[in-house]
Amino acid sequence: MENYVPRLQTIYKERQKDLQKQLGLDNVMRIPKLKKIVVNIGEGEAVQNSKVLDAAIEELALITGQRPVRRKSKKSIAGFKLRAGLPIGCSVTLRNQRMYEFLDRFINITVPRIRDFRGFSGKAFDGRGNYSVGLKEQIVFPEIDYDKVSKVRGLGITIVTSAETDVHARALLDMFNFPFRKN
Repeated sequence: MENYVPRLQTIYKERQKDLQKQLGLDNVMRIPKLKKIVVNIGEGEAVQNSKVLDAAIEELALITGQRPVRRKSKKSIAGFKLRAGLPIGCSVTLRNQRMYEFLDRFINITVPRIRDFRGFSGKAFDGRGNYSVGLKEQIVFPEIDYDKVSKVRGLGITIVTSAETDVHARALLDMFNFPFRKN
């Protein structure tokens, strides 16, 4: 298990030079690479019922294979009955092998299970080479047992790259066969 290298990491190493030529980069260090993947669940109901957040944490741990961190509110918002410091969500930051494994499972196993899926928008880049995806239901992940789900909840996935532009980040994700919508 020590010498195990994830499939997408191997693909990246094999196609790194092709990506450098495609983007016209002169320096090897400027080739975009994945830095981390952040998966988070925001659970607004946690204000009234803290057990809802515990269920979200368990499901996120199953999906990512890593223990989530509770996220607390930064501000008080009277309209939502929210006070500063209340736990209202959870997140996981994946790096290195776990990041590549998660992305591989996401692209090849999870995405095909999404109903009426026609591809992710190519406009969800933030201008600095990071890409964010929102899913409406956590039950598309094969790790989640549908019968044990108490509530369908959405989650956000942010893919952070070292790319300087959105074009470079798109080329990197295309190399991994990320399912972008055909415009």
